[in-house]
Amino acid sequence: MSTSLYLQEVIDAHVEIEQWLSGAAPAEKLAPLLARFATQFSMVSPKGALLGYDDLSAMFNGGHGSRPGLRIHIDGFQIVQEWEGGAVVGYREKQALGNGDSNVRHSTAVFTRNAEDAVKWVHLHETFA
Repeated sequence: MSTSLYLQEVIDAHVEIEQWLSGAAPAEKLAPLLARFATQFSMVSPKGALLGYDDLSAMFNGGHGSRPGLRIHIDGFQIVQEWEGGAVVGYREKQALGNGDSNVRHSTAVFTRNAEDAVKWVHLHETFA
């Protein structure tokens, strides 16, 4: 049951990220996008930078429309570990820009889930493939 919940969250979040960074999403979509992430969110970027929620917020605030034509494809989804209130999942993310540039990254995400099945991103580690 929960596996599909986490998979859907990964897919839905990346749809929103794609729309935001490509510029397809209107400005009022920023708050719901940021609400997906816990305030204690942390991230290791593909280049090794350590980021917190404030960094993520600043990145999205300044990133609207910064990646024209962005397309994101998610595959290779797997549950690494799951427990009553969360999970660790892995997936592969392929990004392609309108100008033909592309990259692939392997990602591991930690999620929390409350009694109402609301999922929050707590940690994300991305590595370029």
